[in-house]
This record gives sequence, C-alpha cells and structure tokens, in this order.
Amino acid sequence: MSAATHSLRRRDTVEGWLFIAPALFGFLLFMVYPILASSAISLFDWNLTGKPAFSGLRNYRALWGDEVFRISLLNTCKWVVVYVPVSIVASLVLALAMDMPIRGIIGFRTIFYLPVVSPVLVVALLFVWLYNSEFGLFNYLLSLAGLEPVGWLTNPRISIFSVAAMYMWKDAGYNMLIILAALQGIPRQLYEAAELDGVTGLRKLLYIKLPLLTPAFYYVIIVSVIYAFQVFTEIYIMTNGGPGYSTHTIAYYLWVNAFRYGKMGYACAQAMVLFVLIMGVTLVQDRLLGRKVQYDL
Repeated sequence: MSAATHSLRRRDTVEGWLFIAPALFGFLLFMVYPILASSAISLFDWNLTGKPAFSGLRNYRALWGDEVFRISLLNTCKWVVVYVPVSIVASLVLALAMDMPIRGIIGFRTIFYLPVVSPVLVVALLFVWLYNSEFGLFNYLLSLAGLEPVGWLTNPRISIFSVAAMYMWKDAGYNMLIILAALQGIPRQLYEAAELDGVTGLRKLLYIKLPLLTPAFYYVIIVSVIYAFQVFTEIYIMTNGGPGYSTHTIAYYLWVNAFRYGKMGYACAQAMVLFVLIMGVTLVQDRLLGRKVQYDL
C-alpha cells in the first residue's frame, strides 16, 4: 500500500469518526450510561438525599414478594397484548385506505396523522373528558341508545383498556405512515402483471402487498412492543395508576417508588427487570419475525 493510499484511508477513517461522534456521544450519554448507572444503583438503598447503603441483591429479592409489582407486571403485559395487535391491524387498514387513488386523499392522510404530532398531555386530557362518567361524550352517546353509563376510567376491569384505546387512537397514524410508505414503494408493475394473470382484490392483498410489507411490519411491531412496555405518561395523566392498582404499569410503579417514596435503589431494580424483559422480548421477536421478512421484490 502506497503512502498516499494509506494517508487517504486514514483521513477517511478520521472523518468517519467525526461524523458519527455526535450520535455516538448521545448514545453513550443517554443510553449506555443510564443503564450502567441504574444497574449500579439497584444494588443500593438510596433515598436521593442521603448516602447510598449497599444492599446487594435485596432489592431484586423484594420484587418477587411485592404484590403491587406483580400486578404492575401483569397490567403491562395486558397492555402489550391488547395494544400492539389491535394497533398494527388498525394501522394496516388505515394505510390501505390512505393508499386509494381518490381526490383529497392527502388531506385525509394529514387528518389521520394529526394525533401523532399532538401533545400527549392535550390528547390525554381530551379523553379524560370524553370518558367522564357524568358528562362525557361517550356516555352521552350511550344514553341516547338507552344504555347505562360506563365507568371508563373508574371501573378496574376496563380502565387499562380505556387508556390503551386512547393510546391506539393517538399513535395509529405513525404506524400508518410507515406502512403507507412501504405500500407506495411496491412497484406498480407487480400489480399490472398480477392483473394480467387474473389476480385481483383480496388475493392481490394476500399474495403481493402483505409479503412485501413484511419489512415495515417487522419495524412497527418491534418498536410498538418496546414503547408499549414503557407506557407511563398516559397512565400518569389519565388515571394516576388507579382505580386501585388496575392501571399500574412497571414504568409507572418504578416512578412512584423513585419520586414519591424516595426508594431509588428499588426503582432501579424494577427498571433493570423492565430492561431485561424488553431486551428478551425484542430478541425473540427478531428471531421469529426476522426469518419472515421479505426484502426481494
């Protein structure tokens, strides 16, 4: 290798590191460091003000005897199981509708995407009013049909599903946009060739669109599951974890322990359990879904 070639390669390497340095710094500062710090703090008893006292694995052992943590874990799993499939199906239906060649479709796409860019505080407070047992719009519509009012946020059996419905409505537009972009990336020649072979309607969806949408599904499913496991803001605003513990999730419960009870070590232990849970589920999804992703046209 000549000196000039070696110098050029060295310069390219330095330039490459300079380009990725901001992203790398942000990743180390906001991802790696918090994980390492949380794992270390989880081994201590610390109330944020006093001196940390080493407790070993006591915080982790205490989790399995904590009934509220078990309830929070169950609620989180309910949230993921309900939210993710329904959200993906709703986003697919919306994307298929928004891909139709009709006049004014761009306006409809904008309308369906607006909730995504709306502040979560505003959307959550809006749904608190809609869900109100006494004067909420949903119960008013039920009364017009002669039905009894429903305690959307006060009934422990349905409260978490009510919050999940709001979350789906707000975020369905994001997944819709990803799937719509994948739909519009499918070459029209494939549709024309299929039509020449007599493939139309539902068969076109099953044998052309869905197989070629697998990369988009792979992305939205994994991202949706990760976000669903970390749900906090909506719970905090709409129900504050209630009624009882019916809407406690792991993210909400660890926040309660950290900033209400001052049990930072215990909260970090919960955070590490959540981290391992999300990592495990993501790896399983990658193993199962990654094999079915079809990139070739």
